[in-house]
Amino acid sequence: MRVVAICRASASSDEQRLLRRMHELRAKVFKHRLDWAVQVEHSQEKDEYDQLDPTYLLLVGADDQVIGCARLLPSTGPTMLGQTFPFLAAASGIPQSNQIVESSRFCIDTERCDTVSASGLRDATHTLFAGIIEWSMAKGYDQIVTVTDCRFERILKRARWPLKRLGSPHQVGNTIAVAGLLQADDTSFNLVRPSTYAPIFPTTAEAAA
Repeated sequence: MRVVAICRASASSDEQRLLRRMHELRAKVFKHRLDWAVQVEHSQEKDEYDQLDPTYLLLVGADDQVIGCARLLPSTGPTMLGQTFPFLAAASGIPQSNQIVESSRFCIDTERCDTVSASGLRDATHTLFAGIIEWSMAKGYDQIVTVTDCRFERILKRARWPLKRLGSPHQVGNTIAVAGLLQADDTSFNLVRPSTYAPIFPTTAEAAA
């Protein structure tokens, strides 16, 4: 498995193919598995934040299939937390800083990965977590803001990457949603990454080792 960073505007034809598979994975996970109220067309899940030129981190297997993904947007622009779920951060306000990036649409295709780490989580989950942290540090971010559900908040805790809540959980559709901040630093990177992790930016990862 490897983590690749792709921006749609500069994506090659091979990267565009990977992005199509990513949107298909998002439909599979968020619509068909979790039954979230998301829009799916032509077997692909997309929303308005995909129009903002985000960076996508894709977890790609040896067979060139997309195993997992996450979407990253600067917190200083429109974000899912700020535009769609501001009530989740009512207690502390919406974080907006050049040192904070928003992560959204994180998912793993559990049918394509079965190796489990000592934490009880799949290696794929740890690998994508490490990729998010590595990319964030390389781009000058030291925190990651995200909207997730309480089930995933427990996964983050098991991975030793705890979420610092910005406000109280709220019912959103069929899930309990919560917003919070995650650290993007050497300590977090070394705690979450599996031994098989292949860095996106080798010099960055080696310096953090």
